[in-house]
Amino acid sequence: MINAPLAIDVRQGAIASLGSVLADRRIANEGRIAVAVGPGQGSQIAAELDLPHCEVFKVEGGSVDVGTELGKKLRSGAYEAVAGIGGGKTIDVTKFAASMAGIPMVAVATNLSHDGIASPVSSLEHESGKGSYGVTMPVAVVVDVDYVRAAPPRLVRSGVGDVVSNLSAIADWELAGREQGEPVDGMAVTFARTAAEAIVNRGDTVDSQDFLTALAEALVLSGMAMSVAGSSRPASGACHEVLHAVDQLYPGTSNHGELAGIGALYAYFLRSRYQGFGEARMNEIRACLLRHGLPTLPGDVGLDEEQFARAVAHAPATRPGRYTVLEHLALSDDDIRRSVAEYVQAIDR
Repeated sequence: MINAPLAIDVRQGAIASLGSVLADRRIANEGRIAVAVGPGQGSQIAAELDLPHCEVFKVEGGSVDVGTELGKKLRSGAYEAVAGIGGGKTIDVTKFAASMAGIPMVAVATNLSHDGIASPVSSLEHESGKGSYGVTMPVAVVVDVDYVRAAPPRLVRSGVGDVVSNLSAIADWELAGREQGEPVDGMAVTFARTAAEAIVNRGDTVDSQDFLTALAEALVLSGMAMSVAGSSRPASGACHEVLHAVDQLYPGTSNHGELAGIGALYAYFLRSRYQGFGEARMNEIRACLLRHGLPTLPGDVGLDEEQFARAVAHAPATRPGRYTVLEHLALSDDDIRRSVAEYVQAIDR
């Protein structure tokens, strides 16, 4: 059975629908609603909502501790549902807290920086870096394109990198199916691939209303793919192993979507260089990232080749048990350094 949102509203003025969504008796029978808002546009949106009986909680940061504290407040207040309004950190914290409290959650996205909007995963910081935690996916998703347009353009563009990285994640999952006998869910693959294909070759950009709508729908579809699969497999392969390694070794280097894009591009370079296929797809992804002003090289995010090679070597340790092109090739440290140098030369042409 697909654990999909019961409502998805992506359009201009969509925020006006939040009151009616939260009034749905399938979500909150008695109307005891909490709203968690981030430091950006979340407070402004909450103030404009016609929800006289809700209580607003400020969410600062995206850590396990913040999520745990919010979960305690939701549980002690006997709330029936919570709406998380803000960017990726706020939505991830609210999903985690709602799962702790055992109540449904509505995601209200103010930017399109990554596919966590509707996914059954929360990416949260902890003492040792950042980890992924299984949570219940939102019962409804609201994306108001007007508010998305008001977000920093870099955050909007980064969602492109995350959704396009699905192509690399799917290739890794299918590789694991062939080499390791890992079950591959066809419906999850279809959802994830459809999301990426809807974006990778589009000629318009985040300046276009149509593009923002397509990107929002693609990110939600990626979340649904993960729900069908029961894991992040259809949207997270070597691309995300590399980004998590960069996060752990060089915190604050760049955001999730930008690193996912670089990780996907490097993974396709490895397939082309060592397995003899994938060059055409690599060029498509490169063109897409460049079209949207996204980084394609380690130097674009402030890393030198040695630092990036170190992250690639560490990448498999970030997802023990996950089989990707990195585990399949099992390159030595010297081979990784050589591959990174060749990657930079090939992409920076």
